[in-house]
Amino acid sequence: MSDKPVIVYGASGYTGRLICEYLREHNVPFVAAGRSEEKLNDAMASHVPGIETVDHEVVTVDHDVASLTELFTGASVVCNTVGPFSQYGPEVVEACLAAGAHYLDTTGEQDWLITCDEKYGADFAVAGLLLSPGVAQMYTTGEIAAQVCLEQSGLDTLDIAVFWGGSPTIASTQTILVNAALSKAFHLQQNSYEAWDPEDGLTELVIPGQHELALALPWGGTSHPVWFKRDPRVANVKALGGVFNKALMQGVPQIVAGAIEATKDMNDEDRYAALTATAQQVMSEMPPREHTRLNRSLDSVHASGPLGRAHCVIHGNSNYKQTGLLQAYAAYSLLQTPPLRTGFASACQAFGHRPLLGVLRSFGLVMEPELTVQG
Repeated sequence: MSDKPVIVYGASGYTGRLICEYLREHNVPFVAAGRSEEKLNDAMASHVPGIETVDHEVVTVDHDVASLTELFTGASVVCNTVGPFSQYGPEVVEACLAAGAHYLDTTGEQDWLITCDEKYGADFAVAGLLLSPGVAQMYTTGEIAAQVCLEQSGLDTLDIAVFWGGSPTIASTQTILVNAALSKAFHLQQNSYEAWDPEDGLTELVIPGQHELALALPWGGTSHPVWFKRDPRVANVKALGGVFNKALMQGVPQIVAGAIEATKDMNDEDRYAALTATAQQVMSEMPPREHTRLNRSLDSVHASGPLGRAHCVIHGNSNYKQTGLLQAYAAYSLLQTPPLRTGFASACQAFGHRPLLGVLRSFGLVMEPELTVQG
């Protein structure tokens, strides 16, 4: 049982450490939880600046519903960074529901978001709890840009592009590869999920702020089609994402295709193990701490309707820091006031896109949005 209001599960990982760092900035006591006490202690001591100035505790826990429920009981919010979430998320969500805690995670796995919505959302709503997967730069900052566009009336179609500079973490690489190999990717077409053609390769996009074209992929479909499926203003959503490094982007489809071909005849357990091993070969070390001059982010949304157009661009930096801050602020907000919506909801639906934009701006992680409106 926890006597701290927030639990960061997976706190020794790259993103978990950043969530702890920004919880410290908000003076929120927390439990850093995971499987390895050695890794957790090292992460807190070596990678969370000023950790000695915030009330925190390191706790090890087994990954099963009973153990997690026991740990979560007494806490108000759980920030989950343990992925792939389709593999490890159900136990955490079920434990949150049993313990009466709000659930946040950093996922981009579209199948996991659909599961959260369709399997767990109603139960969380009945309990008055928030179930908010995908609170992360790659999804939430783009959603903020979309919501800024939707402040204009008469827009029903969102064309979203998300880019970042740098390399994915070990956990992100594993999630990307496993999810791409095992799950379909969907966009939203007239309020129904439509599968991306698996033969669709890299797409060249014109993105604001540079003359050179950029390469993008559906990236598992992303969170946006799921979040907007129940928004009466929106009928169509497509989202593409990529890194600014073209060489890295050009290698992604080959890596995924090779992994799919090599594992196609395996059973689910062996296939998952083989894909995980491939991901570890691709990325086996934590990337360095982000550098604001190198690790750029860009979120661009074209919103359109029969008689109107809007385009919003948000330039930023340090996408993993944005994720850590968004998670910490969401937890901090939940300790102060109920969310705008309970049950399954995105960060913007639960906390408002303008407050989220404000906190990103206040920490110097994004510029003021550039909005162009026609019609």
